[in-house]
Amino acid sequence: MKFITLISELRKQVQQYKEEGLSIGLVPTMGYLHEGHTRLIESARQENEIVVVSVFVNPLQFGPGEDYESYPRDSQRDVDVADKHGADIVFMPEVSELYPHPQNITITVDSSMSAVLCGRSRPGHFDGVATVVMKLLQIVQPHSVFFGMKDAQQVAIIQRMIDDFNLPVQLIGCPTVREPDGLAKSSRNVYLDDEERRQATVLIQALQVGHKRLQQSIGTVNELIETVREQIQASSLAEIDYIEVCTYPHLEPILPERQLRDVTTHVLLAVAVKIGKTRLIDNVIHEPTTGNGGDGTLCFVH
Repeated sequence: MKFITLISELRKQVQQYKEEGLSIGLVPTMGYLHEGHTRLIESARQENEIVVVSVFVNPLQFGPGEDYESYPRDSQRDVDVADKHGADIVFMPEVSELYPHPQNITITVDSSMSAVLCGRSRPGHFDGVATVVMKLLQIVQPHSVFFGMKDAQQVAIIQRMIDDFNLPVQLIGCPTVREPDGLAKSSRNVYLDDEERRQATVLIQALQVGHKRLQQSIGTVNELIETVREQIQASSLAEIDYIEVCTYPHLEPILPERQLRDVTTHVLLAVAVKIGKTRLIDNVIHEPTTGNGGDGTLCFVH
């Protein structure tokens, strides 16, 4: 495995692989790799002959007061994990390498996709995500790029960016990876103490109840939201940021009074909850017309 920190070196190496006729898969990460990331690496390994894993904590997607400085980092561990799971290159640039001067030209995500769900309480977040992913796609120019469906809004936005800019890359969204008790794998899970970790399972428990309502087409969207809310509020440590129901991948809100039996599109039921000081997100995606869906199991491929 090759460890690369410079854009020029990465481009040279990737170009050599392409001249040999090898396909390139990119797995963008912010490091502190866990099983969710390694599943992405393994998926990229199955689909491509060369796998590039980027490790970069992107300052553009953190707002004031967020955890950029304290975001968990362990560079050597990340290199070891990526190597073990099949990466050919780990690209770990310094901030000054990706942003050598102020980024005066950035991607701006339309509010119809960025001002809902996580974007509502994190203005500018998805502009930062889209900008850094665009830079990585331009640097690596992979054949395919891999993201986890736990961040379903991110997947939808990046796919829209790929479509809108006619980028020659396939996005593959992979199922959410979970702990044995159902908690979605996340780098931020390390912030949870023992009691917070125990109560954090309320997210998947609430989503499972909500998903059952979707499967059975019982009641209205508002009743679905209230059912999920009641489940989460059973946790003494849980503070709800949002519970939202929207179409997927367009992220269009579904009216609260709408009967679930009348919803004929993919449905994203998403939650963001603070457990103690740690903000966690999770979702289920449901396809009413066939009864399919589940806890991030829709593999969204365009």
